Amino acid sequence: MPLTKDFKDTIKARAERDPEFRAGLFREAVEAMLSDDLETGKVLLRDYVNATVGFEALAQDMDKDPKSLMRMLSAKGNPRADNLLAMVSRLKQREGVSFSLT
Repeated sequence: MPLTKDFKDTIKARAERDPEFRAGLFREAVEAMLSDDLETGKVLLRDYVNATVGFEALAQDMDKDPKSLMRMLSAKGNPRADNLLAMVSRLKQREGVSFSLT
C-alpha cells in the first residue's frame, strides 16, 4: 500500500524538528537490513532519504542518477551490496552518526 502524501509530510516535518527521530529512522532501516529484512530496510531508508537529504542531493553525493537510487529502494528494487553500502555510508556521514554491532 503506497504511503499517503499526508503521512510523508508528517514524517518529513518530524525529521526536520527532531534529530533523534531522524537518526532513529535511519538506525531502524540499517538494523532491518542487517536482520535479513531487506524489504523493510528499503522502505525505511527510502522514507529517511525523502524526509532528509532527498534523492537529488544524495545522487550528487554518490555521482549516481537519482532515479537509479529511487529504483534501488523501491518494492521491486534489487540493489547491489556495493551500491547499498555506499548509500548507507554517505547518509551516515551526512547524519553524523555511527553504528556498532552488539
